[in-house]
Amino acid sequence: QVQLVESGGGWVQAGGSLRLSCVASGRFAHIAAMGWYRRTPGNTREWVTTMVSGGASAYADSVRGRFTISRDSAKNTWYLQMDNLKPDDTAEYVCSAQIRHVLGRPTTDYWGQGTQVTVSS
Repeated sequence: QVQLVESGGGWVQAGGSLRLSCVASGRFAHIAAMGWYRRTPGNTREWVTTMVSGGASAYADSVRGRFTISRDSAKNTWYLQMDNLKPDDTAEYVCSAQIRHVLGRPTTDYWGQGTQVTVSS
């Protein structure tokens, strides 16, 4: 069974920074893609960023230039560095992964439980 566990959420004033972490544990062969979504106070799910195994990444327009995804493949961990945070970034941040349990087979989607980020004005 694969588990994703986030950490690093909290409260910050506008303009501040936070770094989120997500660790994948369990038995699997390969993380094909990793990323982050967020659930807003209005319960809307928004895609934030994705990084594929080759290293290419993409960002939502709302966070591009402020957020950066990175990874430590040896630790099955990825990060979301969030800079110049705005009140509109307030949300529950959920990490996601497309994991291949057996090389050459299709991937399975996994999600974390979420970590709250609150940005005050």
